[in-house]
Amino acid sequence: MLSVFMALGVAALAGCSFESEKKIWEIAGPVFGTQYHINVVLTDNEARLETLGSGIEQVLEDVDASMSTWREDSELSRLNRREDQSQWIELSEALYEVLAVATQVSSLTEGAFDVTIGPVVNLWGFGPEARPDKVPEEGELKSRLDATGYENIELRPEPSAFRSDRPQYIDLSAIAKGYGVDAVARYLEEAGVEAYLVEIGGEVRVNGRKPNGDAWRLAIEQPVSERRQINRVVALDHQAMATSGDYRNYYESEGRRYSHTINPETGKPIRHNLASVTVIADNTMLADALATGFNVMGYERAQALATRENIAAYFIVRSDNGFETHYTPAFTAYLTD
Repeated sequence: MLSVFMALGVAALAGCSFESEKKIWEIAGPVFGTQYHINVVLTDNEARLETLGSGIEQVLEDVDASMSTWREDSELSRLNRREDQSQWIELSEALYEVLAVATQVSSLTEGAFDVTIGPVVNLWGFGPEARPDKVPEEGELKSRLDATGYENIELRPEPSAFRSDRPQYIDLSAIAKGYGVDAVARYLEEAGVEAYLVEIGGEVRVNGRKPNGDAWRLAIEQPVSERRQINRVVALDHQAMATSGDYRNYYESEGRRYSHTINPETGKPIRHNLASVTVIADNTMLADALATGFNVMGYERAQALATRENIAAYFIVRSDNGFETHYTPAFTAYLTD
């Protein structure tokens, strides 16, 4: 999922003094083909910051080593290479947790979110395979699509294991970054950090408040690719937020734009008037998956589902007059003036 929000005022605050002794410190670096930016509220302690930075790097390395499809040695890549997946295959606790949430969201969205769509994602050039010289042919597309289906996945909680009668190639790109954010948040809390903002490639989770008592303010971007522009600002103090849209990660071929978000039903990039959808949830992994599923569904279906399930969702829809914004009743609590 793409970076579609900005933390307001965070960069300017990093390392600056407040009336209290605590300050906001930033820890940042590359990960998962993108960047992470983490802000922690702490007193001035350089040694502790270095320890936290090293711990965060290890947490993210562990997630990457488990869930990356770009690393041949990852746990997920080894699973995907297995020609026979019909017998129980033991999983790490982390990979099992992500697959369990993924299948739950798949069921909720009636397959609009589906991590088995990996072979089709690769065919369109948004995975480890090289980008195609032309749009995939219908025959090859159907062949790969026929091999997918979240219903084929079976999970066993104790001990954690996976199996599928039909071999699956799983792509966790629409949920793994969210899990990475949650894993870092969990590490920070275990290390005694009570107030923080964790962001990886646009997925964010916050806890506590800034040293001056303010909530963390985040901006949902206007879904335009040529510049950064704010659409709406929200305030969070213990929630997670993720956004999915079609305006950052795409390519053009013969004058037509192809979004990186694939509809598991058709096997083709989404084409509708929903430009972006933002979801606020208790954890980033869930917000990440729901935002992608809602983006696939389109505005009308997604809005109805989110309202029915009391999910906080914010939709930006293209219209003849520009952009229209809509949100569910559950989202109202997070809006600022």
